Amino acid sequence: MDLDEARYWIGFSLIPGIGRIKLSLLEAYFGDLESAWHAGAAELRAANLDARSAHNIVAQRGQISLDAELQKLKNHRVRVTTGNDAGYPQRLKEIYDYPPLLYIRGTLLPEDDLSVGVVGTRRASAYGKQATEEIVTGLAQNRITIVSGLARGIDAVAHRTALAAGGRTVAITGCGLDMVYPSDHVDLARKIMEQGALVTEFPLGTRPKAEHFPQRNRIISGLSLGVIVVEAGDSSGALNTAQLALEQNREVFAVPGSIFSPASRGTNRLIQDGAKLVRNAEDVMEELNLHMAVDRQIEMKEILGPANEVEAGLLACLSKEAVHIDDICRSTGLPIAAVAGALAMLELRGIIRQVGTMSYIVN
Repeated sequence: MDLDEARYWIGFSLIPGIGRIKLSLLEAYFGDLESAWHAGAAELRAANLDARSAHNIVAQRGQISLDAELQKLKNHRVRVTTGNDAGYPQRLKEIYDYPPLLYIRGTLLPEDDLSVGVVGTRRASAYGKQATEEIVTGLAQNRITIVSGLARGIDAVAHRTALAAGGRTVAITGCGLDMVYPSDHVDLARKIMEQGALVTEFPLGTRPKAEHFPQRNRIISGLSLGVIVVEAGDSSGALNTAQLALEQNREVFAVPGSIFSPASRGTNRLIQDGAKLVRNAEDVMEELNLHMAVDRQIEMKEILGPANEVEAGLLACLSKEAVHIDDICRSTGLPIAAVAGALAMLELRGIIRQVGTMSYIVN
């Protein structure tokens, strides 16, 4: 979604306590968030918001400059997508408490629908690192996107291994995208943006706090077909992600470890409680039936690929965000007649579709 179109979604995301349910109430009552943004307290209460939420909106919106927030997002090259957008991750929308707005640096692609979460302790052992590298390499080489939390330890190993294997990886953060936490992962974050995306529900300027990480974890599991826990102690945050995955009807996998290792107590207990024991990528692929999904993805790419260089150039300009034909002409340097004809052929074959007047997205 264009930042200007999302300005009121962005505005409400800056007000604590206004989540998906309350935004849904506002949309249903007012018809759009612009009207809700300018409404008085009585009108907000009429939309079934509680008195405290209505008061917070009225009190805080006057302190927010939406133009300034949009400019900051542009300066940091941050995009947004809302639950109403075609480009919002469909798997994430399956969970009850999906974030109404996601902030993104990098790119989320349709092929990221085939993704697996990989999480674990921040104090990874040599065994945990080796197991992560072997499993993630196999998944990445089979075009499975790796989702993790950019933390030290297993998370970082998972991201780096996916990158090294030429695969895609998505990092979910517990802070705004104008900062990187932990700070020593700045270079890793930059590489992730080149082969995937940094994603958060937190606005710019949001510092990392302990309570943010369970919220982040539900997005890791929500985006994924299943979650692999490599190493986890008795109180590891990775166990929280595994529990959320179960609540979201996702598969949970665990790498077994020594009965004498504190780092394997959590994973061994997960297996004891019914998690799938995983030794390699093949175990995950078989359980999730990903071989068939990957083959289908390759087949569809061949069927829906560009027929010539002109179509290839146009597709390179398009994504899940609407792009006007004038912008496509400027990007490609092609005359409007050639662009319009090629877009018509791509639309006939179902590869793209028109949204609005002469604006297009990848289907």
